[in-house]
Amino acid sequence: MEKELDALRQKIDAIDDQLLQLLNARMEVVREVGVLKQSSRSVIYRPEREAAIIERLHQKTQGLLNREAIEAVFLEIFALSRNLELPEKVAYLGPDGSFTHGAAESRFGALSEYLPMLSIKAVFEAVQTDKTRFGVVPIENNQEGIVVETMDCLQQFNLRIVAELPQPIHFCLASASDRVEELHTLYSKDIAFRQCREFTHNYFPKGVQQVPVSSTSEAARLAEEKGRGHAALCSAVAAKRFKLPVLFHNVEDADTNMTRFLILAKDIVNQPGKNDKTTLLAHLPDQPGSLAAFLQDFHKASINLTKIESRPVRGEKSFNYWFFIEFDGHRDDPAVQQILEKHQQSVRWLGSYVKML
Repeated sequence: MEKELDALRQKIDAIDDQLLQLLNARMEVVREVGVLKQSSRSVIYRPEREAAIIERLHQKTQGLLNREAIEAVFLEIFALSRNLELPEKVAYLGPDGSFTHGAAESRFGALSEYLPMLSIKAVFEAVQTDKTRFGVVPIENNQEGIVVETMDCLQQFNLRIVAELPQPIHFCLASASDRVEELHTLYSKDIAFRQCREFTHNYFPKGVQQVPVSSTSEAARLAEEKGRGHAALCSAVAAKRFKLPVLFHNVEDADTNMTRFLILAKDIVNQPGKNDKTTLLAHLPDQPGSLAAFLQDFHKASINLTKIESRPVRGEKSFNYWFFIEFDGHRDDPAVQQILEKHQQSVRWLGSYVKML
């Protein structure tokens, strides 16, 4: 058996050598692309191009790798390629180990330069003032709803949405203690306590002191600092960041818990693809039927509206509202162009990008 294992390991080593050689060859081509892009001031990050590559490879695969596996491998290759072309700074809603941090790394890779910010507004400001090229913020959770601060900042700042990142949200129970019976204090963010009620009820029948803190990363830091008897409901990334052992993975009540994140930039416009969506802000005339007439234009053009949210217009005494609207299609589609031209005084285009859900 040992001889058979050695033979298989030698095959793996030979394949790894070929992979390394091919990756180096790819990076040489990437370097040439980077030179051309820098000379023409072209954008390095092209999510629609990356999505097209993954789709093409998924259609060609005949082995054991499914779409998720292909995406996981090639997103890291893409991130390495972008850093070779032109290293980018990415601001995100921190701190280190937050779910937003994990979402950012899933697209920009482990080698990018990251800037954790204390608020969503600070992420927008970092991109607006060119401190970073990109920003990553949460926009909604399918259990808790919309993130109001992100909605308000989309109105306040003049940034573009260049991509969306739907990510599964999994919490773990992490502690220096190796038995649940030893735990008496549990740290986490308030939203995590709400999303893990069944777990805490079932595993702590006698109760445990729940201490709300500013983030799940801070919860992990405190649990590590306090030691035995203290635990955190946090991300696996945060537990790893603070070298805190994980007692249980996936302790959230709903295994369908997802958060959608947005990638923001100042000057990136994606080219049309096969599966796009567009986001608008609409501040419509305050008169009967204006919203109904606006939405009817989408119906007449057979454009699928996927989301509409209202928010009050700040700085006005009256109760006026603007609308956050998402729909299938790209700004350059003829039917979309007609609607934007018709309502150009009332709408602001936020971005057209690859639809991920």
